[in-house]
Amino acid sequence: MTYVHEVAHLRVYLTHGNRVDPHGIQWRSTFTDLMVPLLWEEIFPDEILHELRRHMINPKASSYADTHLTEVFRRFDKNPAVTLSQVPEGSTFRLQGRWFKKGKLRRTRVLCRELHSKRDYLVPADAVVTDVQLSLL
Repeated sequence: MTYVHEVAHLRVYLTHGNRVDPHGIQWRSTFTDLMVPLLWEEIFPDEILHELRRHMINPKASSYADTHLTEVFRRFDKNPAVTLSQVPEGSTFRLQGRWFKKGKLRRTRVLCRELHSKRDYLVPADAVVTDVQLSLL
């Protein structure tokens, strides 16, 4: 899917240059056109196929931005990852080489404090985290 995403960028660039938005109407149309031949049971399992077909009606700039699609893709991972939504509030975890403490959920993102800088960040609840240290409180 990522490869097709990037090929869509190339096609749009070759046709329009830098005159259009990177994930605008032209890219969405091109991406959908490239994905349609792949949306078959012989290529994807039914569960993924259903979500992909839904996603392709109005594709987002990133499949990661579609939480339902990301969730279904992760069900097929051979090495399941731990997501921030699975970590209890107050626990610490590592994300992109930095340590955070999990705070409160705010819709689809979690307010987390970076331990070194003491700055707060909104982190997607379905972000993959590592080195989780559970809070006992």
